[in-house]
Amino acid sequence: MNLYEHTIVARQDTSPSEIKQLTEKYSKIVEKNEGKIIKTENWGLLDLSYLIKKNKKGSYIHFKIKGKGNVIDELEKNEALDKKLLRYLTVRVKKFNLEENFFTKKESDFKKEDYKK
Repeated sequence: MNLYEHTIVARQDTSPSEIKQLTEKYSKIVEKNEGKIIKTENWGLLDLSYLIKKNKKGSYIHFKIKGKGNVIDELEKNEALDKKLLRYLTVRVKKFNLEENFFTKKESDFKKEDYKK
């Protein structure tokens, strides 16, 4: 079994309920193809580096998937047809980092200098 980190970027006007539906839809595709979702992270609405289909922001959803290569093939085939998605990316990894949430702000991330006038 291979380990994959898979991220999708949905349009900025996608509602939270639609984000939940997208997450469930792609989770079911993974499970139907004998894969397993280890962890799902909703990174929220983030700025894009450049305009993509007239969108300045995108809603990011990140999956940690354990499965065979056909799981990713099926997943990407369905995502290519989905009009709500702007981009998707899959990276094969050697092991998962399940302790760290990379897109949540910590108290130590905020500097006092940032808030001085």
